[in-house]
Formats: sequence, structure tokens, C-alpha cells
Amino acid sequence: MTLEILTHDALLPLKHGFFTRKGGASSGIFRGLNCGHGSSDLTEAVAINRERVADALGVRPGALVGVHQVHSADVVTVTGPFATPVRADALVTDVPNLALTVLTADCQPVLFADARAGVIGAAHAGWRGALSGVLEATLAAMEDLGASRGNTVAIIGPTISQKAYEVGPEFFDTFLTEDPDNDRFFAGGEGDRVHFDLPGFGLHRLREAGVGRAEWSRHCTYSDPERFFSYRRSVHAHEADYGRLLSAIRL
Repeated sequence: MTLEILTHDALLPLKHGFFTRKGGASSGIFRGLNCGHGSSDLTEAVAINRERVADALGVRPGALVGVHQVHSADVVTVTGPFATPVRADALVTDVPNLALTVLTADCQPVLFADARAGVIGAAHAGWRGALSGVLEATLAAMEDLGASRGNTVAIIGPTISQKAYEVGPEFFDTFLTEDPDNDRFFAGGEGDRVHFDLPGFGLHRLREAGVGRAEWSRHCTYSDPERFFSYRRSVHAHEADYGRLLSAIRL
């Protein structure tokens, strides 16, 4: 099966993609393009999937550069493939032929580019990382390489939508403690439950940080099991594990 790669006009002509689960070698609950070595999927299947991604991006598999994601605001400036795993949640570079990658399964994958300056970035932004400032930190790291916020595009790929993201009062209180105006990102649910707008919050943080253009692809990972892996959906289905989607950009 052919890979399905979601792209955005605002990131062109740079090679990039939010890869769906279609076209992969994995089977069972990982059926499709599972690119996460951290899953319990067969190592060989994940390697084949990542080779297919690299081929689609026009790089060798070793040029797919990612980090050990820990829901932080830490950003790494990449000059080449890592010799050992690095704990962080975003990457930036001005080096051609390196594909910056993040893995997600409901969290926001965010691809950044200042094509004029030749600087790109990629961030894994779940609620904790977004609240901690990983998006702003990525923009600051890009500026250190010569990018301009006003010329930077940031595109949020497939992520969990508000209608599928029910949370409890402690979660709600965490956001209101940070900023009372964050209540705009919550809508009423049943009882003490509320629904959180993760991509809306991400867009708000990006625009407040001064990015030139920020958009969400409007794909919900939870609601489309044929195209996307979803951690939350796997929990509700009582599955033992879940696949990881890969998003990437390169110069």
C-alpha cells in the first residue's frame, strides 16, 4: 500500500509530511506505518516503516533525526545524527539533508520553517509540553540560527480534537492556575468533566509568540482509526500498546 503523506502549502517548497498509518509493514494493533521504536511492535517492522519514510523524504534512514521525547520544553539544535539518544521534545537545524522528526499518537506534531533563512524545526507538543513552553522555545532556538519569527510558519498536524479530549477538574485547574484566561480552551462535559482544545491552545501559544503563520491541519487522531494511531483510543479499547505516527521536515 502506498504511503499517505499529509502536507501543507505553507511549508512548501520544503520537503515535509505528517505521515498517516497507511502504507506500513506492521500488523495487529500496530497495523500500518508504526514508526515508534518505543512500542512493543516488531523491531524489523518498525525499521521497514522508517525506511519507507526516509525514502519518501529523499534521505537515508540514518538521517531521520529524532529525540527521546519526555513532555518537556527542551529543544536540541541538530548538526548531524545523534550518536546516543537525547532527551528533549523539539529539534531545530539549518543543515540540509537532515529530516527532523517527532512521534505522536494524540499529542501535537508541529513543523516549523523559515524558508527564507533556511531554518526548520519540529516539536512534540502534548498538553504538558505546550503549557511548559516548548513551542516558544522552538521559535527561540530557530532565531538563534538566524530565523525570524515573522517569517516563520508553524503547522500543527493530526492531533486529538476537543470533542475527543475529556479531562478532569485537576487538569482544568492546572491551566487556570497558569492563566485564568485559559478557560477559553475548555468546554463543558458531563458532571465535573470538561473537554480540552489542545490544537486551539497550541495555535494560541504560537500566535502570541509572534509566529508569522500558524494553522492546524484539522485532523483528529482519535476519531479516524483507519488513518491515525491514538493513545487515548487504545486505552478506551483496552489495547496493550499503540502505534506512533511520524511527522518530519527537511531542508
